[in-house]
Amino acid sequence: MSPSAPAVDAAACTPAACTPAADAHALGADAAAQLAPVLKALGDPLRLRMLSFVATSATGEACVCDIASVADVSQPTVSHHLKVLKDVGVLTSQRRGTWVYYRVEPALRGALATLLDAFVPAVLGTTPEPTTH
Repeated sequence: MSPSAPAVDAAACTPAACTPAADAHALGADAAAQLAPVLKALGDPLRLRMLSFVATSATGEACVCDIASVADVSQPTVSHHLKVLKDVGVLTSQRRGTWVYYRVEPALRGALATLLDAFVPAVLGTTPEPTTH
């Protein structure tokens, strides 16, 4: 045992006391199955940047032509990444003439704000700046 490890009371750790119940964790199998594809979609740096661009837009939406300015990639690549985010339910879209406008799914705005405002600065070790969504 290392000097910094806490002492374990062997008498208190019986198999029944040390084995968590099958449902003791916070995330059930169904919830994990639904959440995993969303987190996988958000795991791409370009998609995160696109999503952040849409979420922080002054109008709450962004045209695909403006989203393309986030990174130096082709229009088909932009469309592919936006489709992935739309397919997992993070973004919604509306066609207006020849352009498509994207916005964050209203039910996910709060969760996305938490991700961008709290989680990101925590990971980067920076102080979050106040933003409006």
